[in-house]
Amino acid sequence: MAIFSEHPIRTLDDLKRFESERTLEQRLTERSVLDVFIGAAARQPERTAMTMLMTGAPDEQPRRVNYAELLGMVRRSANLFHSLGGPRPGVAYMLPSLIETHATLWGAETVGYAVPINFLLQVEHIAALLEASGARILVALGPHPVLDIWQKALAVRERVPGLTLVRVAPPTAPAEQGVIDFHAAMAAQPEDHLIFGEPGKDDDVAAYFHTGGTTGTPKLVAHTHRGQLTAAFGGAAIGDYRADDVLTGTFPLFHVAGTIACGLAAFLAGMELLVMSPGGLRTPAMVQGFWRLVGQYKATLVGGVPTSMGAVLEVPLDGADISAVRAGITGAALLPPAVSERFRQVTGCNLYEVYGMTEASGLIAYDPFAGAGAAGSVGWALPYTKVEVRRLGADGQLGEECEAGEVGVISVRGAHVSPGYRNPAHNAGIFDNGMLNTGDLGYTDEQGRLYIAGRSKDLIIRSGHNIDPVMIENAMAEHPAVALAAAVGMPDAYAGELPVCFVTLRPGAEVSDEELHAHAQQRIGERPAWPKHFHIIEAIPVTSVGKIFKPELRCDAAARLVGSVLREQHQLPDAQVQVSAGGPRGLIVTVTVPVTAEATLPAITKTLAAYLFEARVAVA
Repeated sequence: MAIFSEHPIRTLDDLKRFESERTLEQRLTERSVLDVFIGAAARQPERTAMTMLMTGAPDEQPRRVNYAELLGMVRRSANLFHSLGGPRPGVAYMLPSLIETHATLWGAETVGYAVPINFLLQVEHIAALLEASGARILVALGPHPVLDIWQKALAVRERVPGLTLVRVAPPTAPAEQGVIDFHAAMAAQPEDHLIFGEPGKDDDVAAYFHTGGTTGTPKLVAHTHRGQLTAAFGGAAIGDYRADDVLTGTFPLFHVAGTIACGLAAFLAGMELLVMSPGGLRTPAMVQGFWRLVGQYKATLVGGVPTSMGAVLEVPLDGADISAVRAGITGAALLPPAVSERFRQVTGCNLYEVYGMTEASGLIAYDPFAGAGAAGSVGWALPYTKVEVRRLGADGQLGEECEAGEVGVISVRGAHVSPGYRNPAHNAGIFDNGMLNTGDLGYTDEQGRLYIAGRSKDLIIRSGHNIDPVMIENAMAEHPAVALAAAVGMPDAYAGELPVCFVTLRPGAEVSDEELHAHAQQRIGERPAWPKHFHIIEAIPVTSVGKIFKPELRCDAAARLVGSVLREQHQLPDAQVQVSAGGPRGLIVTVTVPVTAEATLPAITKTLAAYLFEARVAVA
């Protein structure tokens, strides 16, 4: 059973004391994810592990599962997958947030390995992920009035020979030939023991999570039992997770935020997970009823990606009693300062940032929930792990450690770091003798707190969704009129970033904006990756060695955005906008207005505070 501290971690000294009192092995005795559920069921079998909300209606009678029942479900699903796939099977799933999803995930990791799939992907991408992972069991949601998961699952089965399809559907759903019913098959399995001997443990692969773009060979990140347990324990310890906490579950379960930070870590601490509908905060009723539900179910920790938190903070409390809330948790994208301040105004509590990556089993650093919080910081590295900010050499290699306040590339070491990608060819430049090069830019302050300054990778992060610009560029390069395409992130007050694409045309070619959008929607499999705008320009900037110079394009996109905001929201067509790369937030936007518009400065400052860049407003 994991041993936490009686004294919450508030400061760096507390963290160092926590590490010096016991080794990780002494504190974390669990060797498999199954041990987490065995321990929780032994300590508090009747404690509610999950409360499942479907509609969020005031009179809803939610389904509840205690820790003894959850352990039984995990064992049943592990036994089921063994009976279907034999030793160490790969089990993929396309499921929204359900109790059955947790049973599938943790059961798959117990018997073999899980392959969580983003069900919003297109069929060909899902099939490619299954082929690359070696999974031959697919658990999918049955026919649904809104979601097309089942249609995709049937199409995937046609593309992947030997795939066993397991359907999660209500008991009243008619049987389907060649398809296994999840609930009926689970009921036939024992819940008090495993039928196959030892569960996966230690350095056995527990899961493959897909990450990055979806063109070409899929990138599948290996998670081990030791890695996930180290991340979950570290998050629960530095996050001051408590057995009497109730945490809102809003992150999807194909993402490490939902599975580790707000999944395994919560179960390791023995808390209750309040699952806020299968769609989380993508469900309008959950957003509109968020504070009422937080009060009704006495949630103590509330969380979501920054865009979701921004949305719920626009919803009035309307008398909801949220006095049980002690902290907010957010991650997967940078947090705009305006959202953090609004959260504090509404709840009286801090909204703490968490920093993680799939390649580090989901978690890298936490701003301690018991601490005072530091604006813009993601806190300190998890216990028993190491985070360093290093200078980037001219050869692209990481060099010496940076001084406090100096921006460099974030590197990570620890048992939570993945052993690598399923395809080792992808490891170069990312994994190096146990060190993870995150590709993220950051810096530390004098107290060692970590701050994220931007991405040295060119990933576009839209509401926590990682978009590979190469996917957009490759698709647009197929258009007969396009000579060259370069996709970057444009600042957005809601999503953090939105993809935009700069293109140059072939000699003599012409193309309309509508044609470019239509082409993108036909060729790009991920809807969030469809560019918001296309900009046809004379030449795309390149470096001396011919590589596209994206910092200049990001500045261009930001300047266009800010200019539009000033014209449309503040009626200032003559304001001057200058954008430069750099600063702690990656971009510095300087707005200069005429003397006659000096009175608009406070309003402009407030508008620009919603964006992730550093804004400076002055009078000419």
